[in-house]
Amino acid sequence: MSSSPSEKSQNPQSDSTADHPKTLDPQNPDQESTEPSPTLEGTENQEEEEEGECGFCLFMKGGACKEVFINWEKCIEEGEKNNEDIVDKCFEATSALKKCMEANPDYYGPILQAEKAAEQEAIKQLDKEKEAAAAVATSDSGEEQQKSASS
Repeated sequence: MSSSPSEKSQNPQSDSTADHPKTLDPQNPDQESTEPSPTLEGTENQEEEEEGECGFCLFMKGGACKEVFINWEKCIEEGEKNNEDIVDKCFEATSALKKCMEANPDYYGPILQAEKAAEQEAIKQLDKEKEAAAAVATSDSGEEQQKSASS
């Protein structure tokens, strides 16, 4: 008597995932992966890093701008904690970080490219909004002229 696929999935010895311990059980969202987490170049000291730190932060600290990034990060955290204008407060730290990243394009190039693309997209969006506002203003002006002409 052969077993059906549903019987196989209930029998752990015949379950194909038993041979692959790295496969996550979709029924258990709290299960941790047994696969090694992907590492970014230069982040061998991840054990020393704060647990749960974001991948972006780990990446930034993995390059030549680690200390500059940490200074920028501290400025941002302090500004948020004190409800300060982060742009004004951290202008120098942000400038120093950007200069450091630009001086190390081999490592930080992908971040700089993403920032440039986001900036270009923001400019396009602002242009669209300006065009839409101008169109509304033109249409409102035309309606007012029609109203005054018909009065």
